[in-house]
Amino acid sequence: MPKNKPISLRGPLDEYLRHLPLAAAERERLADAGSLAELHRRLAGAPAAAGDAGLDSAARRLAGEYGDELAAAGVLATDAAGRACLAAAPPIRRTPVVPEPWGLNLLRRAWLRLTGRAVAPPPPRDLPPASWQRVASLRRLVLLLLILGPTALATWYMRDILPCCDWSFSGFAQFVEGVPPSPWHSLGTALPYLLEGSVLGLFALLFGWLSAGFWTAVMGFWELLRGRGRHFISATGLGTAPIPAEVRTAIVMPICNEDVARAFAGLRATYESLAATGEQARFDFFILSDSSSADIAAAEQQAWLELCRETGGFGRIFYRRRRRRVKRKSGNIDDFCRRWGSQYRYMVVMDADSVMSGDCLTALVRLMEANPEAGIIQTAPKASGRDTLYARMQQFATRVYGPLLTAGMHFWQLGESHYWGHNAIIRIKPFIEHCALAPLPGRGVFAGAILSHDFVEAALMRRAGWGVWVAHDLPGSYEELPPNLLDELKRDRRWCHGNLMNFRLFLVRGIHPVHRAVFLTGVMSYLSAPLWFAFLLLSTALMAAHQLLMPQDAASASGPFPAWMPWYPQEAMLLFYSTLAMLLLPKLLSLALVWVKGADAYGGAIRVTLSVLLEMGCSILLTPVRMFFHSCFVVGAFLGRSVQWKSPRRDDGSTSWAEALRRHGVQTLLGLVWALLVAWLNPRFLWWLAPIVGALMLSIPVSVISSRVVLGRALRALKLFLIPEEHDAPTELRATERYTRENRRRGQDGAFVRAVVDPQGNALACAMATVRHGQSLAIERLRAERVTHALAVGPERLDDRARLALLSDPVVLARLHRQLWEEGWENWLAPWRHSLGGLYRGSARPQAAAAPGSEAKPAADGVLLAG
Repeated sequence: MPKNKPISLRGPLDEYLRHLPLAAAERERLADAGSLAELHRRLAGAPAAAGDAGLDSAARRLAGEYGDELAAAGVLATDAAGRACLAAAPPIRRTPVVPEPWGLNLLRRAWLRLTGRAVAPPPPRDLPPASWQRVASLRRLVLLLLILGPTALATWYMRDILPCCDWSFSGFAQFVEGVPPSPWHSLGTALPYLLEGSVLGLFALLFGWLSAGFWTAVMGFWELLRGRGRHFISATGLGTAPIPAEVRTAIVMPICNEDVARAFAGLRATYESLAATGEQARFDFFILSDSSSADIAAAEQQAWLELCRETGGFGRIFYRRRRRRVKRKSGNIDDFCRRWGSQYRYMVVMDADSVMSGDCLTALVRLMEANPEAGIIQTAPKASGRDTLYARMQQFATRVYGPLLTAGMHFWQLGESHYWGHNAIIRIKPFIEHCALAPLPGRGVFAGAILSHDFVEAALMRRAGWGVWVAHDLPGSYEELPPNLLDELKRDRRWCHGNLMNFRLFLVRGIHPVHRAVFLTGVMSYLSAPLWFAFLLLSTALMAAHQLLMPQDAASASGPFPAWMPWYPQEAMLLFYSTLAMLLLPKLLSLALVWVKGADAYGGAIRVTLSVLLEMGCSILLTPVRMFFHSCFVVGAFLGRSVQWKSPRRDDGSTSWAEALRRHGVQTLLGLVWALLVAWLNPRFLWWLAPIVGALMLSIPVSVISSRVVLGRALRALKLFLIPEEHDAPTELRATERYTRENRRRGQDGAFVRAVVDPQGNALACAMATVRHGQSLAIERLRAERVTHALAVGPERLDDRARLALLSDPVVLARLHRQLWEEGWENWLAPWRHSLGGLYRGSARPQAAAAPGSEAKPAADGVLLAG
């Protein structure tokens, strides 16, 4: 591209001045500057020979808008080279965070043990067993008997119901003795036994899985109905005594390419709620960014400054963006612990969609102080904030059914419970010492950085002797759910992969049996889908074998076929309804509990009952769809397909018909072919299979219609799927919604371009840039190359890696900013004017952006125009 030779500097100079918040007298003093370089030198108060005038003026440009707040807070400073910088994070006090190698090779561990070189895991705390541990062991033994007993009985009953084979000892012996010598006849004879044996095995496994959920819900109902139990961790009765000054807590929010408006709105609502408790001085907030998008990173910086300014949070709300993303979220938490963890006793981990009340946060700290053996206390977040029909159904389901399952888990697990990775408080010292995560050894998709880190961290915390509790009755903890079915399935694919990875740790030394069971249940949450799918396919195959292989006259039949047993439809229906009761009774118990506790917040007894019935009907349509996708996720993971760990959607997004056809087309075709095959073989069997194949065939319209916001709001107006947070919204949720709207009105599109072009945006980006190199020929050469390349290609053709390199270096940012204004590079200036929209202060109408690859020509006022 030819060197730009502007005819006049007056236009860019006037436009630049219009975008600086200056007093009239100072604006007049600067107006007669002969060039933009001289303007920057005057702003900086630097001599005429100053080198990087644009960088020198950054502090003055930033102070023009935020001077009083930054000066009062003492956050505007200079680095060792005299360049402006913002103290966005506190001073670093490093603490070693060293992960322990996993040692997954059982043969190597056995050899080391035989040779006396085995390395034992870190010893747990030397504490006598608590009373709750004995109670928990007894309860789990009871749970095991409750699962195994009904499962064995149901499997025995199922054996008698299946129509093909005689599984009695004499009948099976007769089958073995009567196998003909021909291989084909042997296969035809053995096939029914193979099919029925597989069906019985899958039935036993899945019935046991259902039994575990059923008894968990039943005990949760009992716990919630009777109130507080003997072994219970709760904030009730803790009082409101002031938190001691030495008890300091960090509230950390790891984010990565999130919706900046929503994330910072929720954090502001949480901060203001905490301030209202009077305990704000005991807490600091940390925004830990791993964002790889330059636009989002620049928007985060601006949002942090505005958040601190509007709440007076300078010195209390900190921001840091990592330049190297190691181990995703768990690595981000490790990095915080390594830099600042020693300054705090506790940390509360929040997600980008989390909102927590000040009372909830202070109660968590008091709970930790009252229970010195606790390492992690997890809250039970309430889902809210979505308006699509699908999300409102899920919010209602988690709000009505969720408390039973959470309370039931607490009943069986007590202090060896789950940690879900957010909305929980953690004791930092043992977390640093015991919970750092080493990568999983080996190659392939199940090796490398651990994805679902929360279950593993809970297991390591318990291995070290600290309790992991769920405070399921603690109010004031909130989260959001995916807005539609496809977004939920994208999240489930990540969770599926993470849980399958975690199962490699099942035999790690020292892990408590309960947390081994947690790893197993995590796998079964997704492995149950292909098992159900296989069970249904084998049942269909068994029906086909019954139809195609059974002689017309079984009583007088002879030849290679086994003695066909009769079909017992009455017994089959009884077993069917027993299984259905195990699926539906937890929901009915949840409904009964709502009636007992009061249904007004759910729209009244009639509406909540109708909502439960509607949710059950929708679950019948959605469960087979989830089963199909989860089966694909599991199979895909074992086939080596990797998964991208992207941040979920944080707004009400609908599904288009085209996307639904692309995502659900295969399963729709599968449902249709499956139904036609069964109808051809045995139309009566189709009635049993109708809920499965019918849901698969209807998956496209169900996915699209359930994602509509208008339907969700219409049902809300009718008080259907109503939850208490909608009936009487907490202050924190109302504030989050209000601040999200305000943040969106400010606009965040084009944040990177504003960080380069806008006088104030560039000053902020320069002050928050983290690469503070000294002087060297190699660095200067690289900086010059980056500026030249950025000017030539413009923002649209820069990839995120190049953008982040610019955003990280204050010298490059300042030089690019000064040069594009001096030479009038329209490929940067036009997108900046467009991003400002109604905020654009220029008098001239913005020019169109230059087309990629087009030649830039100087205009009369020195601004490059597209040629």
